[in-house]
Amino acid sequence: MLTPGFKLFFGLGLLAAAAAVVYGVATGDPSAPDYLGVIDRSSWRGVFSLGWRGGVGEHTGYVILSFVALTACGLACLLVAFRDADPKSVGELAPDARIPPTQASPRHSYWPVIGAFSVALVVIGLVTHAAIFSSGLILLGVVIFEWMVSAWADRSTGDPAANRKLRNRVMHPIEVPVLGAAGIAVLVLGGSRVLLAVSEFSAVWLAAGVATLILVVAALFAARPKIGKSAVAGVLALGAAAVVAAGIVAAAAGPASHGEPGSEGDHSAEEVHVEVAE
Repeated sequence: MLTPGFKLFFGLGLLAAAAAVVYGVATGDPSAPDYLGVIDRSSWRGVFSLGWRGGVGEHTGYVILSFVALTACGLACLLVAFRDADPKSVGELAPDARIPPTQASPRHSYWPVIGAFSVALVVIGLVTHAAIFSSGLILLGVVIFEWMVSAWADRSTGDPAANRKLRNRVMHPIEVPVLGAAGIAVLVLGGSRVLLAVSEFSAVWLAAGVATLILVVAALFAARPKIGKSAVAGVLALGAAAVVAAGIVAAAAGPASHGEPGSEGDHSAEEVHVEVAE
C-alpha cells in the first residue's frame, strides 16, 4: 500500500522530471552536437540521457529541476519504507520495541543556520565563481534533506532517545563517509585558493601557521576528554566556515603571480647586454 507521503513526493518528483525535460528541450539548440560529434535534431535524446547523447538547453535550470526530481523520488522511497513514520512500524525499529503514547517536542537544530549559509554561497557564487554557486546548490540540497529527516525522526515517537537512535541508524551510514569526504574537499579546495592568492613566501608561513593551529586545538581537545560534543562541533563548524570564507575571498581576488615573466624575483626575462671589446 502506498502511503500519502510517498504519493506527495513521488508526484512532486514526476512533475519536476517532466519540467526538466520540457525546459531542456525548450531552451536547447537542436543543431548542437554531443561529445561524440553527433547532431541530434530532436534534442530529446540529450535531455533524457543527461546530455550524454545529444544537447541540453540551459544547464542551470535543467540541473536544478533534475536535482529536485531525484531528491523528491528519494524522499518518497524513504517515506514508503518507513510507512510515513507510523508509530507501530517505528516501534518495531526501536531497541525495546516500545511505542511511546505521545510525540516528543522537536530538538534544537543547526540546519536553519547552515541553510542560510548555503543560500549565501549561492548568491555569492552568482557574482564570483561557478564552483561556489554549484557548491552552494549542493549544500542547500543536503540541508533540505537532512532537515526533513531530522524533523521526521523528532516526531516519530514520544521518546527522544529512541528518536535519536532511529535517526542515527538511518543516517549515520550515509553521513559519516559523505561528511568526511566533504570536509577533506572543503579543506583542500579552500586552502588551495588561499595559498594561490598569496606570494610564495607567505604561502609557506600561512600553511605552517594553519597546521600549527590545528595541532594546538587537537591537543587541547585531547587534554580535555570530557569536553562536550557541542563545543567540538561548534569549533569544527567555525573552522569550516572560516576556510570557505577565505576560499571565496581568495577566488574572487584571483591567483597571485608566482615567478611569471617580468615579475619580481624572475631574472629570466631581463635583457642582458654584453659589449664585446674589439
